[in-house]
Amino acid sequence: MKKILIQLDTDALPSSFDRVVAIDAGVDELLSYGNVTPENVAGLVHGAIFTRKPDDLSQTALFIGGSHVESCQRLQQKILETFIGPMRVSMMLDPNGSNTTAAAAVRCAARHLDLKQAEVLILGGTGPVGRGCAEILATLGAKVRVASRSLERAQAVCAEVRHSAPEGNLSAAEFSDEGIAAAVDGVSLIIAAGAAGVRFLTAEELEGIDTLKVAIDVNAVPPTGLEGIDPSAEATDLNGVTCYGALTVGGLKMKTHRSAIRTLFSSNDQVLDSKAIYAISGDAS
Repeated sequence: MKKILIQLDTDALPSSFDRVVAIDAGVDELLSYGNVTPENVAGLVHGAIFTRKPDDLSQTALFIGGSHVESCQRLQQKILETFIGPMRVSMMLDPNGSNTTAAAAVRCAARHLDLKQAEVLILGGTGPVGRGCAEILATLGAKVRVASRSLERAQAVCAEVRHSAPEGNLSAAEFSDEGIAAAVDGVSLIIAAGAAGVRFLTAEELEGIDTLKVAIDVNAVPPTGLEGIDPSAEATDLNGVTCYGALTVGGLKMKTHRSAIRTLFSSNDQVLDSKAIYAISGDAS
């Protein structure tokens, strides 16, 4: 029985990145569809669940991708509603690689901090990776500040994350020239998860945060999000702060992504979201 992965992408062109990783993870057959929406996905789901006997459905799985997190989440919900009892297959949600990247970033931090006791600042917190980090960290019990240039956007992300982490300790922070001091006050972990080429903090500003223990930057495109952290940094000491760069996080992200794809085929009832992918990242590391 061949392992078949059905790639459902909300963008017009299914991601070539996700296709390559699926093949490297050992998928036998890869079927890719673009412009998938809640309105047109039912037929694709029926094709996945009605073509094999229930005992063989573990060898078919779905991968949901695309550049817009909310669209992917709506698609996931529609798919769950389309399954019929035991006639279902496992699925993985990783819009724009955000959940696997977020899992890798948080896993790096967990090597050095008790996340239940951590105060965390997520810079670029309203983007896909920042949002994924917030969801994972809130579930783990960290005190999370979601920072954005727009306080309203940060508040909206906090509200959305609370749906999946209702007991999470989340707050919004406006990250501006005037608000930097308040945003960084008391934090032990900073994750810079903004867009490529956006500088959040200078080396001097980082050094001035007395409580900071770990700093992680997921951007490898110059200028980096956190000045002074080399993209290849791996538990590198920088003025007493343990630092991870984008290439190191990316390496663990790739291992986690491949491992998650393989995990899909161990049963037919898994939903690999950010929290489930974080659990898988522990074995990948």
